[in-house]
Amino acid sequence: MTPLAEQTILVTGATDGLGKAVAASLAGESARLILHGRDDARLEATADELGGTSGNDEIRCYRADFASLDSVRALGDEIARDYDRLDALVNNAGIGTKLPGEGERLESRDGHELRFAVNYLAHYALTRSLLPLIRDSAPARIVNVSSAGQAPIDFDDVMLERHYSGVQAYCQSKLAQVMFTFDLAEELDPSAVTANCLHPATYMPTKIVHAAGVNPASSLEEGRDATLRLVTDPDLDGVSGHYFNGTREEAAHPQAYDEDARRQLRELSERLCFPT
Repeated sequence: MTPLAEQTILVTGATDGLGKAVAASLAGESARLILHGRDDARLEATADELGGTSGNDEIRCYRADFASLDSVRALGDEIARDYDRLDALVNNAGIGTKLPGEGERLESRDGHELRFAVNYLAHYALTRSLLPLIRDSAPARIVNVSSAGQAPIDFDDVMLERHYSGVQAYCQSKLAQVMFTFDLAEELDPSAVTANCLHPATYMPTKIVHAAGVNPASSLEEGRDATLRLVTDPDLDGVSGHYFNGTREEAAHPQAYDEDARRQLRELSERLCFPT
């Protein structure tokens, strides 16, 4: 793999929680960092903090609202315009079972169920937009931060208009991330670009966990280290298409291995993210 100090790495959802912890570690290794967030002030504060702590002056900020696919596609266009390489993409941004909405069903600006839109569709659109740049940067890595909480997708009610729960919405969005990871791994040459996903740790002390009223069971550092391993470990060169629980490879939900379900999800994602 390319030395970290020579890599350009994008971390989505980098202004707090796991994303910020991962970005801080990468900043300390002198990587060129692209930080994504949805609030300019928080982005600038994060960049100043990480730069001041690490001495890294190669940190740039990009704002995008992942509840809007137009905003996500614009983000991809900006990064592809501003950079000539992208060595790693860490798809981390997300919302939980209750925050926002206190468990009520919400929709994105495009009219899609919000958790499916933010946790999955936004990262699908961003990854697809950046894939030419990622391929040109080989060897490169795509890391999707998913969850052990995975629920099968009902393709007759993907947007949960008939039967909604925040848990189902969150868990099906996380399974969709896993399914997308497996598709990418089959599509891409692992000697050039790898795609892996993980459940970083169980109930880390993040705002998503606190909002759900759950007591943390793992440290933020555990999740950070598990995620960083997929980004930086040279032993994982050429390793692609795996789901990890922390640092252990495990089986994902059975639907992730259902080729027909993955095809349905892929076709739906293309139709929603890149309408003609």
